Amino acid sequence: MTDEVREEDGHSPVAEAPLPLPLDFEAHYLTNQEAFHEYALVILRTNDRAEKAVHRAFLEILRHWDDLLTEPDLQEQTWQLMRRVVADELIDGFRENLTTMDSGIGLYPALSKLPPRQFDAIVLRHIAKYDTKHIAWYMGLSPSTVNHHCRKAQERLAPVYRRATRPIKKEDTP
Repeated sequence: MTDEVREEDGHSPVAEAPLPLPLDFEAHYLTNQEAFHEYALVILRTNDRAEKAVHRAFLEILRHWDDLLTEPDLQEQTWQLMRRVVADELIDGFRENLTTMDSGIGLYPALSKLPPRQFDAIVLRHIAKYDTKHIAWYMGLSPSTVNHHCRKAQERLAPVYRRATRPIKKEDTP
């Protein structure tokens, strides 16, 4: 049968198909794919970004499938994974756009240079207005670690604020 199904280049798509997925994973995918996509679409606003995020999430779920099956609430664990992937995609897109934004004092480029965890913690706290408990849940960290990352980020951003708020001296004017 595979000899009869050939593409123009002579390859057989049936013979080159990926190995079968675990049946319970396929069922989980079919059950949740639509809801995951709708959620991602609302947050990410484009179908391409939503599809990319859902694909990444299901690859991550598949990678940890055996461990996830031992969890008391598979649905909660996979949903949490999906939310993290969407948050990462959202934050990464935001981070890429920061370099072209102008705050007047150089804040956005400085923000885009923060290490990933510091960037995520600052964005979630000061832009998304999440409290420490929710940030900790999203990032999979303890609240004290979230506070540490925010503190370190603020230390890195302090020179930008100091430059912007220092008094103008006569020698600074043209």
